[in-house]
Order: sequence, then C-alpha cells, then structure tokens
Amino acid sequence: MSVGLLLMRLLDFYALLIFVYVIMSWFPIRSDGIFADIYRVIGSVAEPYIGIFRRIVPIAGAIDFSPLVALIVLRWIIQPVLFRLVTTLGL
Repeated sequence: MSVGLLLMRLLDFYALLIFVYVIMSWFPIRSDGIFADIYRVIGSVAEPYIGIFRRIVPIAGAIDFSPLVALIVLRWIIQPVLFRLVTTLGL
C-alpha cells in the first residue's frame, strides 16, 4: 500500500468521524453511558478541525453549518491538494 493511498484512506476515515460526530449530536445522550464516551472521543478528534470553521462560519438561527463547511473543505480542497502533492513526490 502506498503512502498516498494510506493518506487518502485516513482522510476518508476522518470525514466519516466528523459525520458520525454530527449525527450523534442530534440525539440526546446520557452522560454516563457508552455512547457518551464514544461521543467524547470522537469529539476530541473532530472538534479541533471543526472549531476552525466555527470561528469563521456564522450560525444561521439554530443551525450550525461549520461541520458541513469543514467536510467540504476536507473533501474538495485538502484531499485533492494532498493527493497532488503525494503523486508529485512519487510516494
């Protein structure tokens, strides 16, 4: 497995974590269950990246579009740029 393919799969997995984090935030989670632990772990991984966009994207009413913008940037800007860089370097 090449480094480029591994990097792309890691970014795919990170996008999936962000998606799961957002979906889990829609449901009430008790603070003492296994789902709360999973939510906290995923949040500790996803929130630093989403937080960048929370400072930039304003909240529209009760809807926070920053995770959507974060996923769009990850998929359409970061992944292609990294893929181009990896293929250019021959990794």
